Amino acid sequence: MTRIEKLLTELKRKNKKALVVFLTAGYPDIKTTEKIILDIEKYADIIELGIPFSDPIADGATIQYSSQKSLEKKINLKKIFSIVKNIRKKTDIPIVLMGYLNPIYNFGLERFYNIAEKTGVDGVIIPDLSNEDSGIPRGGIKKLAKTYNIAFIPFIALTTENHRAKKIAESSTGFVYITAVTGITGARKDVSNDLIPYLTMMRKETKTPLLVGFGISKPEHIKKLKNYCDGFIVGSAVIELIRQKKSVESFIKQLKKSINNF
Repeated sequence: MTRIEKLLTELKRKNKKALVVFLTAGYPDIKTTEKIILDIEKYADIIELGIPFSDPIADGATIQYSSQKSLEKKINLKKIFSIVKNIRKKTDIPIVLMGYLNPIYNFGLERFYNIAEKTGVDGVIIPDLSNEDSGIPRGGIKKLAKTYNIAFIPFIALTTENHRAKKIAESSTGFVYITAVTGITGARKDVSNDLIPYLTMMRKETKTPLLVGFGISKPEHIKKLKNYCDGFIVGSAVIELIRQKKSVESFIKQLKKSINNF
């Protein structure tokens, strides 16, 4: 089992939900990224570090902005691995890298997974990698993830057909990332009306943990969805707080309290 699988199994045993916090690596700078992780580790269960990319297809304006700022500061995979290595000296919180296929593929798939394991990465999310393409040349991503004991975490959109969603979920060795809305990332007033029926369907089809992201930004979302999923992923709302120079720690603390209390 990967460290993420062990974590989610333990949370389920305690009837608790996971809280995953997304940060764009290197935004607004490396020092701040590392500080925020250490500030929120007592409230977050998993840290998701976004790999900045010039042509994102799933990110809304907020994360696109942070990604562009990171790119302007020359943040790349080598520097992101250094962030993970530094964090690993101070905390064992599971860390997931989220990035598009292009920079990972250009870095070298086996090189990427090899260094990821050595620095302490626990999982990888590649949002533009379809289930059918995960066996691409140079070893195959699923196979490499297994070889290096790194969780393979697939995306499922609300528009994914049931039979295909089940197959995607079964490929996971961590959790399934289910989008709360149709469209790109970004804080929303509410989640899609289709989400609860979709989660209900998925729960019947798979035992793989289901975590919901895209638009999750307030306690009301958690209260509404808590009985239908295994955890929540919060991103754009966090990036916006960083942009406004407001406290991420107090926000995450409040969300964690909501998860525990509802």
